[in-house]
Amino acid sequence: MRIERSVLSAPGSNWSMIQKAVASEADVVLLDLEDAVTPENKADARATVTRAMRELDWGAKPRTYRMNALDTPYFYRDLIDIVENSAGAVDLIIIPKVNRAEDVYVVDTLLTQIEAGLGASPAIRLEAQIESAEGLVNCDSIARSSDRLEALIYGPGDYSASVRMPSSSIGVADEWDDLYPGHRYQYAMHRILAAARAAGIRVIDGPYGDYRDADGHRRSCLIGRAMGYDGKWCIHPGQIAVTNEVFGPTEAELDWARRVIAAYEEANLEGLGAVSLDNRMIDAANIRMAENTVELARAAGMLDE
Repeated sequence: MRIERSVLSAPGSNWSMIQKAVASEADVVLLDLEDAVTPENKADARATVTRAMRELDWGAKPRTYRMNALDTPYFYRDLIDIVENSAGAVDLIIIPKVNRAEDVYVVDTLLTQIEAGLGASPAIRLEAQIESAEGLVNCDSIARSSDRLEALIYGPGDYSASVRMPSSSIGVADEWDDLYPGHRYQYAMHRILAAARAAGIRVIDGPYGDYRDADGHRRSCLIGRAMGYDGKWCIHPGQIAVTNEVFGPTEAELDWARRVIAAYEEANLEGLGAVSLDNRMIDAANIRMAENTVELARAAGMLDE
């Protein structure tokens, strides 16, 4: 299991920020060629990202970058130049503004051709950002579009613009949220979640735009965790610690999971069909949740074995 609690974004054109990001405690660091790089700097940024792929020590982090969207004149060079010049160093590519399963298919096909030309077996993984009304209604087919695909990512800023929802900042609650009787983005987030889980892949929440608002960021993380999301994007290193904390199991949750599994194993040894713990019946769903918690704790380095 590859853990993805926190995903830190760094501009693909800024070498100093890239070095600091890669050395951070984020589970994933993405070097951004899309929103963080101006059109006139796209070509130079590719060279910087390639250098980072080849020269930096990423540790356990997958070497990741975000390409430009398929409706731009930059995307194919983002793939060809970086993958070919990185000598097999790229692990993961994030595709922004995915609207249809065919978008992922195009990237998959081009990568397959590049890897074949390099004499390499298909190894680069993909994650797809859902950022539009079209992407949301097609998220089921997108989630099953490629064996390379590992996650769906909710993009709150572009999604808001796509459906014409007023918003003052990406992922930040404002006066419009106070007026709405509930969580305004609950449907979109849960729709993406269900599509990802049905396809057996991860699901990641988008960023909280005001990096100075620690309480707001924590609340946003808690909402995502409550919905079942695996992690969240960060736009500032100061958001990493809280994100890792919220999207990792607590000691109490881990203790509960261990006790559930132990009770289940003991009941099996005794030939009992029913399992109880603390005067409560334990069913198959509880056991699966407990196993998921232990697996997450192991991936987060909370267990010795």
